[in-house]
Amino acid sequence: MTNRERVTRVLNFQPVDRLPVIEWAHWWNLTVDRWHAEGLPESLTDPGDICDYFGLDAHRQLWIRPKAASCPPPPGHGMPLMRDREDYLELKQHLYPDPAFDPAVIEGWAKRQATDELVVWITLEGFFWFPRTLFGIEPHLYAFYDQPDLMREMNDDLLAFNLRVFDEFCDICVPDFMTFAEDMSYNHGPMVSAALFDELLAPHYHQIVPHIHERGTVSVVDTDGDVTTAVRWYTGTGIQGFLPLERMAGVDVNELRRNHPDLRMIGAFDKTVMHLGEERIRREFERLEPAIRSGGYIPSVDHQTPPEVSMEDYRLYVSLLREYAQAFAPTGDT
Repeated sequence: MTNRERVTRVLNFQPVDRLPVIEWAHWWNLTVDRWHAEGLPESLTDPGDICDYFGLDAHRQLWIRPKAASCPPPPGHGMPLMRDREDYLELKQHLYPDPAFDPAVIEGWAKRQATDELVVWITLEGFFWFPRTLFGIEPHLYAFYDQPDLMREMNDDLLAFNLRVFDEFCDICVPDFMTFAEDMSYNHGPMVSAALFDELLAPHYHQIVPHIHERGTVSVVDTDGDVTTAVRWYTGTGIQGFLPLERMAGVDVNELRRNHPDLRMIGAFDKTVMHLGEERIRREFERLEPAIRSGGYIPSVDHQTPPEVSMEDYRLYVSLLREYAQAFAPTGDT
């Protein structure tokens, strides 16, 4: 099978000769800095090129951002760019860029995708994530109660942008899957209630998700923390999958599979064990075995590889990932 066949077949619960061997999250800058000191060629800085260096299956991702290059940065992490509708209207001149990406790069990806050599995916900013980047972390949560009409307006604008850029990308290259950047959960569950989700987020997902599926693209939500409760909220809008499924937040992919037989999943390998040696890495893959064999799941690190992981550690992890990708592949045999 080809690289692209494996990804599309696994995400559609079909048998494969082996699982995809991918790194969806790439690496912290500090991790790459360490590896450069340990022998990774200094010329390798692009995540796709580093994937190729380690022998991972080829894929490329484009995050299509609704902020233009002219958009000012926040004064600090999680701090606000705006306070109210007047500020938002002033800020809009720096939002929703057109064009939003360089088509020349995507045309090159499309040629490789057409040969099934390359998997292509995109990220769009979700209806929880994007307003937070403008309001700031704490004011955003208050805005669900204090400024719901502004939240709707912002997400209406984001919806129009996401629909436009998705179609523009598809005119060149239809993504095999896509993610919505959300990070709506933390280690104790969702940051908003089901009622607020249904009122201020779900209506926008109900509009865009069917449009994505019409192209044959699999829809996935990227949200950190414990997603166990929120899974059913998002799948109720048509969303098909989740990543990264963080173990340290208590996410159990085997339980998710029992409760959601059709859920697509990516990630779930506990990143905190990657530097602890072969036996511990093997135990982690074996923990994931039931979910892996059930199909619809691509095992990968449950977030970015931390700098505690040496290049030798990472090579060991990749070799064992490849081994279990073969051993646990859902073959369709009974």
